[in-house]
Formats: sequence, structure tokens, C-alpha cells
Amino acid sequence: MNPRLHLLQPYPFERLRQLQADVVPNPLLAPISLGLGEPRHPAPEVVKAALCENLAGLSNYPATSGAPALREAIAAWLLRRYGLSVDAARQLIPCNGSREALFAIAQTVVDATKPGATVVVPNPFYQIYEGAALLAGAQLAFANSDPARNFGVDWPAIPEETWARTQLVYVCTPGNPSGAVMPLAEWERLFALSDAHGFVIAADECYSEIYLGEHAPLGGLEAAAKLGRSDFRRLISFTSLSKRSSVPGLRSGFVAGDAALIQAFTLYRTYHGSAMSPVVQAASIAAWNDEVHVRENRAAYRAKFDAVLPLLADVLDVAAPDAGFYLWAGVPAAWRGDDVAFTKALLAQCHVQVLPGSLLARESGGLNPGAGRIRMALVAEVGACLEAAQRIRSICLNP
Repeated sequence: MNPRLHLLQPYPFERLRQLQADVVPNPLLAPISLGLGEPRHPAPEVVKAALCENLAGLSNYPATSGAPALREAIAAWLLRRYGLSVDAARQLIPCNGSREALFAIAQTVVDATKPGATVVVPNPFYQIYEGAALLAGAQLAFANSDPARNFGVDWPAIPEETWARTQLVYVCTPGNPSGAVMPLAEWERLFALSDAHGFVIAADECYSEIYLGEHAPLGGLEAAAKLGRSDFRRLISFTSLSKRSSVPGLRSGFVAGDAALIQAFTLYRTYHGSAMSPVVQAASIAAWNDEVHVRENRAAYRAKFDAVLPLLADVLDVAAPDAGFYLWAGVPAAWRGDDVAFTKALLAQCHVQVLPGSLLARESGGLNPGAGRIRMALVAEVGACLEAAQRIRSICLNP
């Protein structure tokens, strides 16, 4: 067995299942889950139609680099969305959802033969970053979120000696769970550190198309171009259709950026066996070429925030995120900051499932930056989200 497998920790939802094994949910109330960040809006008709119309593709082996038509559709979307001119043949590659690609990039770029090889991840974080780093043979350094920075990552807290050993940095913007978007000044700081120490930046941007305001979030490649780094050196971004188009079962996304990194990544993926089905490629082309369903999807999430936030804002420490579909809420005083206890109470008394923030983070610098908060995913239909908010409000007012 791979000796590094024992380093992997249980996934947050498995840990939560174990913690709640003794909880009996309120049988008088229908269950509502705000725990799993799985989009539940209907899949767009344009995507379903493309799937049905291209079933002949099941008879063909796909190329690892994807069909030229798919790469061109992605490049056209990058131009419309960010104003970026990306070489479709050299600077991007499709992937089977961003999750597998985020894992695979660490296996591609980490050189574990170098002493102290380090991967820096935000904290709290998407668990794939941790597993990818550990199985690549690297050690982890955690960059804690900072409440004073709208729960953005406190990059300056990472010491210089850690940066000197760093080979890969995972960035999540808009962030999971906070929804914070990394501003241009932080990108500039991170690029300068990358230039000084030579590490790769992997930007997870799967929530980029779900935003509440009128202005779309800044992307990593966009930030690079604004700062005169149009070659995207040591930078690649990961984008998925799962959240943008509400098709998590399609398993489709792309990776774009530094041509040299894309070339190495393509070589790895050729052996990794991660080529996208021609049927999924056809559906993906339809999705990337259509913005109508994306606007409708975004409007549906905005309606949920508009309905839920007025009910929760005066009983929880919570505010609208920059982007994404999560609420990152503080635990009420009656539970003394115990996010696990509050989560169990919500299930027992309200039959509402949320995710304790402490399960999304690791202790670093003497604290767990997710402790004392819960993550609520507004993925159910608006009526269910509204009902859940009313139940949560009730228990907060009458603990």
C-alpha cells in the first residue's frame, strides 16, 4: 500500500456522520439539508439536448486534450468573461470537473525529492488540496482566513522560510466557505512571492459565476493580465460547469494558464486516463456557449439570499458573501462558540443539516479558523431555504 494513504483524514461529511450518530432528528419536521454544497437547480435544457443529440460519441475514444471545438468554445468564453485572449491549443485543457484536476496538478508539479517540499493551502479549505499535497509527498502549510479581511486569506502570516520551500499554492476565489474574492492587491503580492520563490499558483475558481452584485469576481488569469503578466507564468486556473451551469453530474471543466504548465499537465493526464467523453464534450460546448441559463441560475441564488438573510442577520453573525452559494455564520452565544454542538442541536430540534466550520479547517498557529462558525449551502429550492432559515431563527431566539 502507498504509505502516504494513512495521512489522509476522513472527509468532513464522514466526520460529521460519526459526530451525529447519536442525534435523533425532530420527527415532526421534514428534513432540510444545507450541508452538502451540491447544486440542485435543474440542468439546463440546452445541455440535456446536446447530450441526447451526440450519443454517437460513445463509440469513439476521446483525446486527452479534448476536441478543438471544445477548446475554442472555452477560449471564446474566457474572452467574453475576462477579456482574455488565450491560445486554445497551448494554454488550456478540458478536465472532468475541477476536483480531479485540482488533485492531479499536485502530482504534476510537486518534486518530493527536494527537502521540505511544501504546498500552501488556505484554511479553511477544500479537502482535495490537502489530500493532493500529502499524496504527492509534500508537507502542508496553512494560510488562515482572517475575519478582519472579510475572511480572506492572511497570506502575510506565512513566514519567509516557508515560502522558500513552497512549490505549489492553492487559491480558492471566490472562497469556500466564506465567499471572499481575492482583490488585485493580493494577487500582486502572491505573484511577487511566486517570482521570488518559483512556486506554482493553482487558482480554484469554481464559484466564479455565482455572485450577488452587478460586477463579476476578479479571476486569477484576469488579475495576471491586469498586472502585465499575460504569459500567465507559473499560474493556472480551474473552472467548472458544476456550479455555473448546475450540472455536477456532467463532470466537466477546464484548466487554463501557463503554456508550459499545461504541456506538462497534459502529459501527466495522458497517463492518468482523464480524457473527457465526446458526449460530455458536446454538452460542454453547448454550456460554455450559452449565458442565458447562467443568468437564470445566478438570479435563483440571489432570490435565496434575499429571502434568507433578513431572517438570520439579527440572530447570527452572518452577512452576504462576495460570491458563491454559502453563508458562513457565527455560532450564537448560547452555544459558546461550539460549532459541532450547534450543528447537532439544529439537526435534533430543527431537522436542518449544516456543516460545522471546524471540520473544514485544521489547527494552525494555535487555532482552528473554522471553529465557531457553520457553513450553510443555499442549494435547496427557495421555499426550503426559507423554511430552514425560519427554523434556525427560532432556535436562536429560544435556545
